[in-house]
Amino acid sequence: MSELKIQLIKSLSGRLPKHVRIAEALGLRKIRQTVVRPDTAIIRGMVEKIGYLVEIKK
Repeated sequence: MSELKIQLIKSLSGRLPKHVRIAEALGLRKIRQTVVRPDTAIIRGMVEKIGYLVEIKK
């Protein structure tokens, strides 16, 4: 199974509470923090919701 590298590029402060919870569920808490997650439909959906906050590296 392939993996996605997800990097938080914008701050979570002042964002919608739902979007903050999604970022934290992915394991993102600090700017420029990168996490590796499996490339599944669930993770893709989460990333799509907060796409303006993150950057994807394959």
